[in-house]
Amino acid sequence: MLLTAGVCNGLIAILVYGTTRHPIYLILGAALLVSSTYRYLTIRHVKKTNAITDMASARRAERAYILGGIVQSAFMGAFAFTAIVLVPDVFGELAAIAVIMAGAATVVGRNYGSRPMVAVFGFTSVLPVAAALMLKGEFNYFLLGLYIVPFMIILMRMAANVRGILISAISEELKTKDIAQRFDRALNTMPHGLVMLDAEGKTVVANMRAAEALRFEDASLLQRRTLKALLLRVAASGLLSTKDASFADAELMKAIRDGRERRLRLKLTDGRHLEFTARAGRDELGVITFEDVTRRVESDDKIRHMARYDSLTGLPNRDYFNELMIEASETGDRRRTIGLVILDLDDFKTVNDTLGHPVGDGLIDAIARKLKPFESRDIVISRFGGDEFALYFDNVPDADTFTERMNVIFDTLTGDAHVAGHVLRIQASGGAVLVPVHGADVDGMVVKADLALYRAKELGKASWYLFEEEMDQAFRRKQRLKIDLRAAIEDKALRVVYQPIVSMETMQIAGCEALCRWDHPELGAISPAIFIPLAEEMGIVSRISELVLDTACRQCVLWPEHIGVSVNLSAKDFRSGDIVATIERALGDSGLCARRLELEVTETALLDDKAMTRRYIEDMKRMGVRIALDDFGTGYSSLSYLHNLPLDKIKIDRSFLMDVTQNRRALDLLRGIVDMSRPLGLAVTIEGVETFEQLKTLAEHVRPDLLQGFLFGAPLTASGIDALAHTTWPFAKDLKASRRS
Repeated sequence: MLLTAGVCNGLIAILVYGTTRHPIYLILGAALLVSSTYRYLTIRHVKKTNAITDMASARRAERAYILGGIVQSAFMGAFAFTAIVLVPDVFGELAAIAVIMAGAATVVGRNYGSRPMVAVFGFTSVLPVAAALMLKGEFNYFLLGLYIVPFMIILMRMAANVRGILISAISEELKTKDIAQRFDRALNTMPHGLVMLDAEGKTVVANMRAAEALRFEDASLLQRRTLKALLLRVAASGLLSTKDASFADAELMKAIRDGRERRLRLKLTDGRHLEFTARAGRDELGVITFEDVTRRVESDDKIRHMARYDSLTGLPNRDYFNELMIEASETGDRRRTIGLVILDLDDFKTVNDTLGHPVGDGLIDAIARKLKPFESRDIVISRFGGDEFALYFDNVPDADTFTERMNVIFDTLTGDAHVAGHVLRIQASGGAVLVPVHGADVDGMVVKADLALYRAKELGKASWYLFEEEMDQAFRRKQRLKIDLRAAIEDKALRVVYQPIVSMETMQIAGCEALCRWDHPELGAISPAIFIPLAEEMGIVSRISELVLDTACRQCVLWPEHIGVSVNLSAKDFRSGDIVATIERALGDSGLCARRLELEVTETALLDDKAMTRRYIEDMKRMGVRIALDDFGTGYSSLSYLHNLPLDKIKIDRSFLMDVTQNRRALDLLRGIVDMSRPLGLAVTIEGVETFEQLKTLAEHVRPDLLQGFLFGAPLTASGIDALAHTTWPFAKDLKASRRS
């Protein structure tokens, strides 16, 4: 524009010269041509060399531009002033005013609303025209010159408005570019692929992740393509089947049209997994994101495998085995018979305790390797946990065939296993159950197989046993007894009786042993040999001990001073850190003197943690309580206890009296135990005295301190003990007579 306007202005001045023949117009025409050309070349140079790099260089370029504008505008003003005043010419006036008005009409837009440039043009071009018109001396020309002054003001205001609009537009453009750059950066750095579809279902936005995932070289190649076209392109490259591509397109586009979210995962032939998520966006735009979830799928598969399979053997674990059993039993022929076998390694704990858990793990793995060859379509094998394995038989023709299979499996298991340089003998017990599939209950089958396993172990281990209904009945009876026993303890329905302990010297009661009794409301009296092991199995035997201890202490305080009471403590009592506090509380609540309380412990109670047991016994001794070792002679290391523990008494088991009247050797052994105990300061009680002949033999040859047995009567109530407190047994005279003879 600048060059064109300058050339036109110069040519117009030369044209005026043609009508006036005055050389001033040639000079002005040449000046206009040169100045406009120079300004044009200067601007081209600035653009070409990128001379504007900062604010300072921009200001320098602007000053040069304005200076050139002053020169060119001054020549234009001079041309107009000359044509109107100095060398008047009618055509020259018209031409000059046309040039100035044309420049005024374009100066604002041409200079982007530059107020300095508009001011320069006004003062150097428009103002000379106004002055020239007023100098003409005619009234009309004078008024016309004055009218040009408001025009100048309008030009300035127009420049300000245009400048503001242009700056705002440029600012918004920069902001838009910045936002676009940020959007583009965000779009191409997001971890997921993204495709945005217009109302026609064609791609309008796509990022590089999308191109990479679909194996396109550039995101621009995805533009204006439908989702179906993109997926079919992937199918054409062999990464996806055409069927899967069409299915994915139908599902995802339907979700977008319905305005809901839809996730879809596709597995490509190169092993990758792509997860597509479709959702409807705003302004009729649909958004599809997809992510390469291969690692996540692999991790999920690994986690799922770890959750389902045993890490040591690779066999299904218990939970997954149950799932497989349920799934298999719910399909197929509903008339068939299915079976479950639970195998348990005999004495496996000994391997772990003596050789260490790594060797134990090696043995488990060896068992698994022996069992795996039996896996088939109809047989599922699992490591049930610990040293237990389970086998599910999905189709058992008959019991005889099942027995043959089980015998083969047990024959395979039998033998030696070489583990970490150790030769280990494999021995297992098993329990099996067969049930019709239509009535199968997995949990019930496990219970029945466990019952059969317990029976196999009771019968000597190293064998398997098939479940019989009577086992279930016995189990149900046992479970009922457990429930009733817990209720009896809660209701304090157990009672305590007392078996007399008689002095050998006086034949009078010196103490008694507190014994627990349970009178079941329906089954009658339940033997302690039944309910005490049940309580131990249930973990509530300590509550029975506490009940007996409290009752015995409260009762003993009412008896004569010379009578004490003995209370049995179980092995589980000694595993509880509360036992010492329980004894102290029982003594405190009852007011019983500690020396009148005797606590009987068995070797079983002493085996687990000898250091802890000794500490408990020493704490009891500090209270003044007496300690007796019960059932002496039935264990393996009783003599070491006599040496190491602060005991007060030993109670010799009834088994030593079985043939003491007939067997001289048994008598000598019994007498030797008594003679050995006395130098150690231990009192001796002999249990199980049932006949006068036994009593007579003990009185003549053994001379223990105390006696206990049915010869002195069955266990009595508390009042019965009180009634016999000062009574001498009637056969005491016969005993004295026997000694004299």
